[in-house]
Amino acid sequence: MPTLSINFDPAVIAHLMKASGDDTVHVTLSLGSGDEPSSPKKVVPYGPLADLMKADLLKAGTVLTFHQRRANRWGRAVVTADGQLVVDGHATPFPSPSKAAEAVTGNVINGWTLWHVEGDGRTLDVLRRELESRTSK
Repeated sequence: MPTLSINFDPAVIAHLMKASGDDTVHVTLSLGSGDEPSSPKKVVPYGPLADLMKADLLKAGTVLTFHQRRANRWGRAVVTADGQLVVDGHATPFPSPSKAAEAVTGNVINGWTLWHVEGDGRTLDVLRRELESRTSK
């Protein structure tokens, strides 16, 4: 029987240590060969969040949240390296902020104005406008 070796990047371990019992943590395993762990392939972001990621305004692993008090709804999503959003409670990543928001709210909604960066509270729309102001100079 072959030996199975699983190596985690220290950032993954740090994320797991911060996670609460209600968090969903997604881990992707890939097949390597030989004694050395395979080096991860460079993932290039695509889709609606790609420009923000390429400009370092948004990074893989960034946590996005929202809370709608009147509707008593809240959501949490994590940005993937390829620019998608993994929403807590959903197995499949979403390609856009609005699709991710719709999955949580059940309504067609503008995800750019709904999702906030955890910690600083900026919306994705604010980040997008910041990128536009950078490129218009």
